[in-house]
Amino acid sequence: MRTLGYYLAGVLVAAALGPAAAPAPDRDDSAGRPVAVAHDPTAARGDTDTDTAVTPADGTADTTAQAQADPTGDITFSVPSGTFQGEVSVALGSTVSGAQVRYSTDGQPPGATSPVYSGTPLRFTRTTQVRAQAYLNGTATGEPGTAMYIARAVNTSHDLPVLLLDAYGRGAPGRDYVDTAVMQFSPVNGTTSLSAAPSLVSRGAFHLRGQSSATFPKTPYRLELRDNADDDVDLPLLGMPADSDWVLRGPYTDKALIRDAFMHGLGQDIGLHAPRFAFAEVYVNTDAQAVAANDYLGVYLIVETIKNSKNRLDLKQLDEDDVTLPKLTGGYIFKFEWLAAEEPTLPCQGADATCWHYLEVVDPDPLQPAQAEWLRGHLQQFHDLLRSPGFADPVTGYPSFIDVDSFVDQLIVNELSRGMDAYLRSAYFHKDRDGKIVAGPLWDFDLTFGVGGYFQNDQIAGWQHQQTRSPSANDWFQRLLLDPAFVNRVKARWQELRRGVLSNAQLQARIDRLTAPLTAAAGRNFQRWPNLSTRMLGPFVTPTSPTWPGQVQFMRDWMFQRAAWLDTTGGWGSGGPTTPPTTTPPTPPATTPPASGRTCTAAYSVAGQWTGGFQGSVRVTAGSAAITGWRVTWTFANGQTVNQSWEANVTSSGAAVTATNVAHNGALGAGASTTFGFIGSWTGTNSLPTPTCTAS
Repeated sequence: MRTLGYYLAGVLVAAALGPAAAPAPDRDDSAGRPVAVAHDPTAARGDTDTDTAVTPADGTADTTAQAQADPTGDITFSVPSGTFQGEVSVALGSTVSGAQVRYSTDGQPPGATSPVYSGTPLRFTRTTQVRAQAYLNGTATGEPGTAMYIARAVNTSHDLPVLLLDAYGRGAPGRDYVDTAVMQFSPVNGTTSLSAAPSLVSRGAFHLRGQSSATFPKTPYRLELRDNADDDVDLPLLGMPADSDWVLRGPYTDKALIRDAFMHGLGQDIGLHAPRFAFAEVYVNTDAQAVAANDYLGVYLIVETIKNSKNRLDLKQLDEDDVTLPKLTGGYIFKFEWLAAEEPTLPCQGADATCWHYLEVVDPDPLQPAQAEWLRGHLQQFHDLLRSPGFADPVTGYPSFIDVDSFVDQLIVNELSRGMDAYLRSAYFHKDRDGKIVAGPLWDFDLTFGVGGYFQNDQIAGWQHQQTRSPSANDWFQRLLLDPAFVNRVKARWQELRRGVLSNAQLQARIDRLTAPLTAAAGRNFQRWPNLSTRMLGPFVTPTSPTWPGQVQFMRDWMFQRAAWLDTTGGWGSGGPTTPPTTTPPTPPATTPPASGRTCTAAYSVAGQWTGGFQGSVRVTAGSAAITGWRVTWTFANGQTVNQSWEANVTSSGAAVTATNVAHNGALGAGASTTFGFIGSWTGTNSLPTPTCTAS
């Protein structure tokens, strides 16, 4: 299943957890029932412009959460779910007259052979999940109940909401789900404490997620919150609409902490689909000891997953038996994941050089063969149309297949942020029944605004859609940009947005809203992860400002400079071209000397190295005269090999490597430079070769 679930217990005791009739917690309503403890979601997400939460600004609780917080069942716990220090003593009971209570503490549901509660309170000194069921005459009766008690040895105060996961000593999760207790703690009068009553408690499971981000010590997770039957259950987490699936994104290469949140909120305001989010500080305890200070993992962004459900992408549902028209036409969610797509994937028919690659279907799950074939055929029609002479016809061309406005906005978002994986990874699209292909939702913006360091994404000038990786995920945007009408539409939309939500003033205001609630939490985050001045984080180049405000300033300055370049005539400025950029190198000026007078040099460096692999970078610099092309050669001395490259056409013959310019970076003015890069493999010694550059 791609879906996850959660429910309330303890102070928010959910019906899904098992109703309780325990002594009332700290906050009761007039009937003595636990009530939902509300919090202001803007304090967590820091962005009041976007639709990232549904709890009203006046702090009243969501009515769905309130209804599910009313216990009506048959097991009572003398102590509600929460944290404790030292030891906790819990008495069990039942509202079923004359019933025995059988219980378990190993995570399994209690059965007819489970211990019978004798009337002596149970005593716990470590994190424990207590599950109980009433029995009459040897038969289970009524609704089961669960309570969780997390051992705690830390009392740090926070000002953001806190999310606490405790895996009952099962160890750090890998790619498979591991059971966990989940507790959310919300600020009260501006302070959040793990010793306070939790505002949400859930049985759950979590696992490692991500690709490169999964290698960092600040680990990203996917969280599934479960009911007593281990099924998904929908309730609002951190004020967001009720659903079952959540992702915990831990900004690590993004030392401003806000890139994902910034882009999700911006995308929502522009009109694109983007997940809601909320900031929280996270503790994850995977050993058998009490939660301690070293279980603190810092500031995380809690994000909705991308799925087809009422409160996410609300498309028509495709059931397993929907295998005929018109139901076959939607709804679908699919994405491109360069080198990382998981089954089910859809193949492209045609020449490998012009086909799409790494197309993964996210929803429906499971995907039926008839559904897969219909969607593949539909995308093939669109893909082939983009290569036909009439591809731009306003009636029969690409506008008949796609929601053009969403593609325009997606292009603008990708080029402004210039993420190194833009267009290639986490590139989502969706199609509803009888609808067109829509770009989005947005996802994964941690390697943006100058973070990444290769694939040229750190450069202010130039186009991210022109980056080359082989094999390409798809070339849909490049083909659309061959239509002057599409280019003019992008230009007009850019200029419109620059007068509004993308103006420097509004961009700055958005940064301020996001960062204002994070000041104290950022200090704690970077005390836990002191990486501010570290340039290389894994294979990625990151800013090295020694302070968090400096990291935020770097992001802001890079963004403003990028927007300024997009404002020029070479970008989407009002004086810019009305036709798409040519892929032919510009004609050199008449005064350019003959080829014999043109020279270039090349400087080879290793930008990052890890076991078995490395990232290489080569800077090409023109001599005293302009050049129209370049060719760099070198010979590896230690058996190194080039596996993938960008911003150059790279070929190898044994140890000899040849790299030539691509269309847009061959022409260099006198003294000007460009850079290309590659990922390579090595064993033994990774010595630096001496490159030779030849100009044309």
